[in-house]
Amino acid sequence: MNIRNVVLGCLLICFSCKEDPGINRKLPLPNSPYITILGIAQDGGYPHINNNSEFEQVEDDSSLKELVVSLGLVDPINQKKFLFEATPDMPEQLSNLERNYLKTDKIIDGIFLTHAHMGHYTGLMHLGREAMGSKNISVMAMPRMKTFLETNGPWEQLVSLENIKILPLKEDVSVQVTKKLKVTPFLVPHRDEYSETVGYKIDGPNKSALFIPDIDKWSKWERDLLTEVEKVDYAFLDATFFAEGEIPRPMSEVPHPFVEETVNAFAKADSTTKSKVIFIHFNHSNPALDQNFEERRKLESMGFRFANQGGVYKL
Repeated sequence: MNIRNVVLGCLLICFSCKEDPGINRKLPLPNSPYITILGIAQDGGYPHINNNSEFEQVEDDSSLKELVVSLGLVDPINQKKFLFEATPDMPEQLSNLERNYLKTDKIIDGIFLTHAHMGHYTGLMHLGREAMGSKNISVMAMPRMKTFLETNGPWEQLVSLENIKILPLKEDVSVQVTKKLKVTPFLVPHRDEYSETVGYKIDGPNKSALFIPDIDKWSKWERDLLTEVEKVDYAFLDATFFAEGEIPRPMSEVPHPFVEETVNAFAKADSTTKSKVIFIHFNHSNPALDQNFEERRKLESMGFRFANQGGVYKL
């Protein structure tokens, strides 16, 4: 057996227990709705293009491959499963969702998109005639995102051939996806060249979550981050970069809240609130991808958490 697979299996069990004390992957999955982590990397994934050392580290098992950021939303009671983001890694993520979480007669019951940047929608191409040739897969999108897909190739072909069926979303208007699950989009400031950008609030029967994989800076958001996190049980937040100077170009060109900045926003929060923060969407340059990174361990000791593929969070 490949040593990497053994290590990965052990890590998934360990991390899942750490992320949600109510879950032990040695035991059966929850029989009520839950979120599972299908990817944690920024749009370019890990290893990253033009970084041969990262590919070598994955090949020699000194680093783990990380898929692009995505959540699976599973309702085992109503036998429904939903995907957040259509990433370039979507085929592998959908297979993971079906093989390891919920197998039904549908590959997916719906896909929620946040915006039109590479890692968040281009996986839709796998639903086209060159690949799956799907029929009317439900894709939930905001108005500008919907128009972008309908009026630009090759995406418009997915619509005209009915590979996908776009269901329009409205800001702050909830969608009841099952009797037990509700999803609400809300606008966040980001580089909106082709579409608006949204985060999502996911409400289950007992717990709720925020999903904000991309935002420019918390100070640009009209809502108060601490207040919004206090309202939910989990907050999956943009952790693209750890600190200033991390990449060899002006970081103002790709604004994101540094992990350090997010941590400072919770300086006066109690440990319970800090433990709701689960960092996700790591650029390949982010040293916090290394679970032994000293600063990551320090933040974990303060209560902050870091998403890991395979993590399960009960709703």
